[in-house]
Amino acid sequence: MSPLRIPSCLAAALLLALTSAAAADDVLRIAVARQDAWDAAAPRLGQAAGIFHKHGLALELHPYADIDASDLPAIFGSADIGLSVDLMAVLGAYSKGAPLRIIGAGTTGSPSYWYVQATSPIRRVKDLAGRTVAYSPAAETGRYDVFDLMNQYRIKPKLMPAAGEAAAFKDVMAGQIDVGWATPPFGLEALEQGRARVVARANDVAAIRDRTVRVIITDASRLQSRRDALARFMQAYRETVAWMYSDTTVPKRYAEVAGLSEDVARRLRDGFFTPDMLRTGEVRGLKATLKDAARLHQILAPLSRRQVNELLQAEAVSGASVRSGWLPFLRR
Repeated sequence: MSPLRIPSCLAAALLLALTSAAAADDVLRIAVARQDAWDAAAPRLGQAAGIFHKHGLALELHPYADIDASDLPAIFGSADIGLSVDLMAVLGAYSKGAPLRIIGAGTTGSPSYWYVQATSPIRRVKDLAGRTVAYSPAAETGRYDVFDLMNQYRIKPKLMPAAGEAAAFKDVMAGQIDVGWATPPFGLEALEQGRARVVARANDVAAIRDRTVRVIITDASRLQSRRDALARFMQAYRETVAWMYSDTTVPKRYAEVAGLSEDVARRLRDGFFTPDMLRTGEVRGLKATLKDAARLHQILAPLSRRQVNELLQAEAVSGASVRSGWLPFLRR
């Protein structure tokens, strides 16, 4: 059977219709930190699946390795939304006058984990007492995570600085350190191969599990001028996240864009990122984050009630509340 031939005039009309449909979409420029990470992959996956188009949106994705406070002014010279932005960086930039607004939580809790060699006698968290545990002195989060682990389980391991996850893994596998730490997908291949074994997860610790660490942001002018498009983005984003956990084909799709095997991608989703971690409605643990921001001199002064109300704007685009446990800390 010969292939179906479409008359040139009809082909041109179809092309025009498709082009017009695409042109009708509102374009949003998205600055994405760590876009290949599972918790930042929703725009890329959702756009490929047609979910954002269903809401009349076309996304221009601009990836960043990460987004810190110094990047934010430049980013919002061109981007409409910042995705997976470190909350501490947002607080720091806002306290210095940046007109940023939080329109949703990005990641709450942490997928990080502590691991040992498969042959290690360490089987549970209590066994870490007196053992050497790697941490990154360059990462504030990694350092405080291990302190939170120690406090919850009342253990006193010997903390050993390591120059990153790869260095920690090498030392653990060589028997020079008892326990390493990592953030997936790093280390998942070793877990799949049975060379390493998880002994604790960051989300086992309440102080980590109940705190939002990354957020979705815009700036004040875009919140006013593009409120409807931002609201549709947040709706499409939530639908995409729900689809990421309900569709069995998503791990394969994610594996292709992240350069992982499908087995590792599936383990990443099912074993390290619960759906609750990607809920956008509430920024949790803000009181504790504000205290840390003050202690680390990330903010110039405690934020007033008015400032927090100004910063947290999820209600403006979705009707959801982002307030959680911050009132006792605020300067009146």
